Amino acid sequence: MAEPSPARPLVRLLAWVDERFPLSETFEYHASKYHAPKNFNFWYYFGVLALVILVMQLLTGLWLTMSYVPSGEGAFASVEYIMRDVEYGDIIRLAHSTGASAFFAVIYLHMFRALAYGSYRKPRELLWLIGMAIFLVMMAEGFFGYLLPWGNMSYWAGQVIVSLVGAVPFVGEELMTWVRGDFGISDITLNRFFALHVVALPIALIGLVFVHIVALHHVGSNNPDGVEIKANKDDNGIPLDSIPFHPYYTVHDFQATVAFLIVFCAILFFVPEMFGYFLEKPNFEQADPLKTPDLIVPVWYYTPFYSMLRATTFPLFGVAAKFWGLVVMGAAVMMPAVLPWLDRSPVKSIRYKGLISKFMLALLVVSFFILGYLGTIHATPLTTGIAQIGTLIYFAYFILMPWYTRIEKTKTPPERLT
Repeated sequence: MAEPSPARPLVRLLAWVDERFPLSETFEYHASKYHAPKNFNFWYYFGVLALVILVMQLLTGLWLTMSYVPSGEGAFASVEYIMRDVEYGDIIRLAHSTGASAFFAVIYLHMFRALAYGSYRKPRELLWLIGMAIFLVMMAEGFFGYLLPWGNMSYWAGQVIVSLVGAVPFVGEELMTWVRGDFGISDITLNRFFALHVVALPIALIGLVFVHIVALHHVGSNNPDGVEIKANKDDNGIPLDSIPFHPYYTVHDFQATVAFLIVFCAILFFVPEMFGYFLEKPNFEQADPLKTPDLIVPVWYYTPFYSMLRATTFPLFGVAAKFWGLVVMGAAVMMPAVLPWLDRSPVKSIRYKGLISKFMLALLVVSFFILGYLGTIHATPLTTGIAQIGTLIYFAYFILMPWYTRIEKTKTPPERLT
């Protein structure tokens, strides 16, 4: 008599669950029977890496809230307590701070891939808009979290950024008081930012990521050639130039995750401050309203937009330059959202676009890096002039896109994936 297979109880359990919840159906739709283009390359690692980092940030953040005290008197001391007295607290705290920088680095690379391969084009316009919403929530999440350690740079950077709201004509002062919840950065502000950072924005982020993945699997993934694989299907309705996401790309992504974690751990254990770019020296001092840091700058992932803010030095229509700097910075963050309606090229991928598109994308990347560096140093007439040129280049990429994508000569993409 044959012995019962040890897998049979699991099969019965899965069948029981499937009768009450579409577990197998969901797995098949999003993994084993979801067919992705067969020519994914290096640039397609960053989507799954962003998901890995999100989970890591949620877990480390949850652990930190167990020991963090959101008050002016207790915040900095509680961070010191986590670093010195909580078992593995230093690793958890540094993993969270390093993870924030890793999150933005991966997202910027993910967005670059979308720009290069036209992942914002039809039928993925809504997918792109959801992604932009994720980016905006991340920007807010990072800013609110930056104040929480209550270090001196956190305090003064928060003071500077919140004060920008005061430049809004007519209602600036009232609006600034409403944002802070007080007449200055205080315990009320810290508690407010803490609530947004650990409750409201993570819920919004999880929801948006879920919707982003659902939308992606509904319209299908783009690919380096920009060819719609759904145009060529076999008799069973499966795209000819595709492979199942599982197991092929799950193994592909697992390898990328392992490589990423090796690099991440090397940074975490050896250079968690990243020479002052991840954790600034003034942030190892408690917030002091009477001691202004020599140079007040945000974290590196905000510095390109901060440079654009500082580059706006001229008043207009009787309104102070500070307000127009806020407008320019906000427009720079929001401008990529309209890309689906700016790109008039007959092809999607940069592989088949003309020289002008390639040149403009290269200029955008170079200007973004230069603006990022300029945002970390003191403003001088020279650096301000360079930042103004970089800001013009950044906006020119988007504003001129309807013109140069329409007039340039393009190559004919293949009908099937190469």
